[in-house]
Amino acid sequence: MNQPLITFRLENGLRVTLAPDRTVPAVSVNLWYRVGSAHEPQGRTGFAHLFEHMLFQGSENVGANEHFELIQRAGGTLNGSTWLDRTNYYETVPANYLELALWLEADRMGRLLPAMTQEKLDTQRDVVKNERRWSMDNQPYGSWWERLPALAYPPGHPFHHSLIGSFEDLDAATLDDVRAFFALHYTPENAVLSIVGDIEPNETRALVERHFGGIPRGSGPQPLPPMDLPANLGAAREVVSDDVAACRLFVAYRVPPFGTDEGVTAAVCASLLGSRRGSTLHQKLVRDRKIATEVSSFTFDLPVAADLLVVDVTAHPAIAGESLETAVAAELNSVIEGGVESIAVERAVAVAENEFVVALESSEGRADALSKFTTYLGDPHLALDYPARLQSVTRERLEAFMRRYLQSRDQVSLLYIPRDQDAPVAT
Repeated sequence: MNQPLITFRLENGLRVTLAPDRTVPAVSVNLWYRVGSAHEPQGRTGFAHLFEHMLFQGSENVGANEHFELIQRAGGTLNGSTWLDRTNYYETVPANYLELALWLEADRMGRLLPAMTQEKLDTQRDVVKNERRWSMDNQPYGSWWERLPALAYPPGHPFHHSLIGSFEDLDAATLDDVRAFFALHYTPENAVLSIVGDIEPNETRALVERHFGGIPRGSGPQPLPPMDLPANLGAAREVVSDDVAACRLFVAYRVPPFGTDEGVTAAVCASLLGSRRGSTLHQKLVRDRKIATEVSSFTFDLPVAADLLVVDVTAHPAIAGESLETAVAAELNSVIEGGVESIAVERAVAVAENEFVVALESSEGRADALSKFTTYLGDPHLALDYPARLQSVTRERLEAFMRRYLQSRDQVSLLYIPRDQDAPVAT
C-alpha cells in the first residue's frame, strides 16, 4: 500500500503519525498506551481494564462522562479497549472537531489525577464487576478467554492471569494504587498517537504540540516481567461442565510473536484453518462431516515471548465432547502431516490480506493499525507493508510452520460440555 505518512516525536517522548486522507470529511484519533494486564502488579489483576473505564470519568477540565457527551454532540464516535499488553482510546469526528478530540485525550493524559476520587473508583469497580458477571461468569463459554491463556502460559507469567481481573483483586484496589499505576504507565513516552483523515499536516502537528507538548515525561516505558518460556509447551487439557447447549472446543498453540516472519506465517495458518466458509476445518467439520456448526481460527497478535494460535470449534448439539475432540484432532493431524494444496494456501493468503486491507479502508481502522505497528514494532510504515508480507507466505513455508508448531504434544485444549454430559476421558 502507498500512503504518505508523517511521523515525529515530541520532546516528552510521544510518538505521532499523521496520515492525511481527503476522501472523507472526518478524522480519526487513536491513542495506544503500552500497558495491559501483563503490567499489573501481583494481587492487582484487572487494573488495566479498570483504567479503561476510569479514563472516561473525567479529568481536570472535563466532567464525569463529559468526554462521551462532547464527542457524541459533535456527531462523532468513541470507545476504548484493553488487551494483554496495551490499552487504546479512539475517536472519529467530523474534521472540524479534530482539536476537540485532541484536547480531550491530552487532558486525561496530563491532568487525570486531580479528578480521580474514591467515589469514581468505587463506581467503576462495580461497573467492571458487573461486566465480568455479564460477559464471563454468566455467559455461555464466556470464561474461555480467562481459562485458555491460563493453560497456555505458566503461573507467574505476565500473560497467565485474567485480563478482566478477580473480584478479590478489584476489591483490594485503593485510590493510591490507582494513582500510582496511572503515573507509571499513562505518560507520553509510553504512548503512540495516530491521526488519520481530512487533516492538514502542519496545522495538525501544531495542534498536537499545543495540547500534548506540555505534558511532562514520566519514568519511561515500563518493561514487562520476565517473559522467557520453555521451548516446548507440553500438553494440557481442561474440561468445563457448564450451562451450554452444545460442546465447544478450543485448541491453542504457542507460536512465534506477532511481526516476526513466522508470526506472519501464523496469521496465514489461522486463515487456512478457520477463516470463513472456505477454510479447511469448516469444509471438513461443518460441510462434509456435519460434526460442527461453527469453526474459527485466529492469533492473539502478541509481539513478545510467544503468541497464541487458536482453533475454536462449536459442535452440533448431538455431538458428544469426546467425539468432537477426536474429530478435530484427526482433521488437524491430516492437515499438519498430509500437507495442503497450493490453491488452499493461495486462498488463505488472499483472505488474510483482504481482512487486513478492508480494516485499513476506514480512517478508524487505519489509525488503529498505525498505532499498533508503531507500538509493537516501532514503525507505522510496517502496517502498509504487511499485505506484501502475507503474500510472501508459500506452501512450503506454511507446511514447515505447521509441522514445527502445531503438534499435539505441544497444544492446550479447553473443552466445554453440557452439564448433563459425562466428561470424556483424556486420551
